[in-house]
Amino acid sequence: MNELRTMVQTQLAVNTGTFVLAQNQDLDDLKRRIEAAVDAGGRFVEFTVVGNRAVSVLITPSTQIALTVETVQLDPRDTGDVDFPYRGHFDY
Repeated sequence: MNELRTMVQTQLAVNTGTFVLAQNQDLDDLKRRIEAAVDAGGRFVEFTVVGNRAVSVLITPSTQIALTVETVQLDPRDTGDVDFPYRGHFDY
């Protein structure tokens, strides 16, 4: 019997948009950068999302942020390497 392989997946909701973060994202570092952007009155924060795509979001003191973490089926393409992007979840 094949055992289902899983990975932890983090979603970042920014106001009304949601981003699924790539596997190599350091969540503690991302939180610190978001907090620093708020403290500065606004700043762009960059991160990598599933599909190995880079995203830059303007974070201000009025930006609403929510982070959720869940366990999902492993997608070996989710490396966070923006030099090798792909389209989305499990689209071989």
